[in-house]
Amino acid sequence: MKKEFLRMLVQMQLDPARQRLIYGFFERYLKLTVEEEKTLMQEVRDLDPNLVEKIMEIPISHEEKGKEIGKEIATKNIARNMIIEGASVEFIKKVTNLSVDKILSLKKSINKSK
Repeated sequence: MKKEFLRMLVQMQLDPARQRLIYGFFERYLKLTVEEEKTLMQEVRDLDPNLVEKIMEIPISHEEKGKEIGKEIATKNIARNMIIEGASVEFIKKVTNLSVDKILSLKKSINKSK
């Protein structure tokens, strides 16, 4: 289904902003597992080379995953700075929504590096 959607999206020849909007909506409601994503990419590679090139230009779910990873890294950096400044574990948990275990693990890694 997703392969057909990508094919139709490319054939509509929309500007990048509209393409991103429509694809983003579709991505929200049809999440693929890592294995399904691999299968999709293999199937896409078997399409017409012109379509493949255009499909690969669409910001696929990797962009969203990248944002999530970036947010996680930023959150951990904030927590790390709060630990260095002496904030309590409970306060850090409240501000960052990190688990106590993750905060304690960060705290331990900071203490080892000193």
